[in-house]
Amino acid sequence: MKTKINYFAILTFYVIAILLRYLTNKTDLLNGVSSDFLKVILQGIGPAVGAVVAFSVFKIKPTLTLKGNYKKTLIPFLLYWGLPIALILGVEYCTKGTISFTAVTAILIYGLLEEIGWRGFLQQELKTLPAFLNIVIVAALWFIWHLNFDFTSANLLFFGILLLGTWGIGKVADNTHSLLAVAAIHSLNNFFQEMNTTKTMVLVTLLSVWIIALVIRKRQLKKSIGS
Repeated sequence: MKTKINYFAILTFYVIAILLRYLTNKTDLLNGVSSDFLKVILQGIGPAVGAVVAFSVFKIKPTLTLKGNYKKTLIPFLLYWGLPIALILGVEYCTKGTISFTAVTAILIYGLLEEIGWRGFLQQELKTLPAFLNIVIVAALWFIWHLNFDFTSANLLFFGILLLGTWGIGKVADNTHSLLAVAAIHSLNNFFQEMNTTKTMVLVTLLSVWIIALVIRKRQLKKSIGS
């Protein structure tokens, strides 16, 4: 069981994450990239690259994987990626007659790249800290990574959302150990930045299905441990 925090690994991870965030969001580095899909992916790639480097250099074994503690990757993929893609695109097609498959997929991949870093590496590396302190540190570093330092009520609200998200997504990570699951939960904020009645119904449906699935999963794991 892990007992020590590797602060050099965390520093390495965060310097890379911040540097790539700055280069891809605050400079003209991506001006020559014509694909909007690729631009979105590159803007969120920092935490993933930082985590991979930290894992490799400091010989840290990742706790989270794509399939997590499910027997097959297909199950979390269908539940956490297939369902939102089908539901969001289905509603869009019925209401607008369009299908934004590339945009929806980009949001999920963007969320995955972030979560490889925040939950897959950082939150696990700080696991030995008291839970509240773990959440505050991860949320603070996550907030700073966005490089938006305006002291506004919107930013304070955003930090509050990150605190809540760090707690909630962390619970999903502990329950499933699946990067697909945490990436989907992470992506909800980007999917539903502007709300209306239809989007509210979609969001409530997704959350209801996922909460029920997580409760069932938790009970299954308890049974397997007890048997």
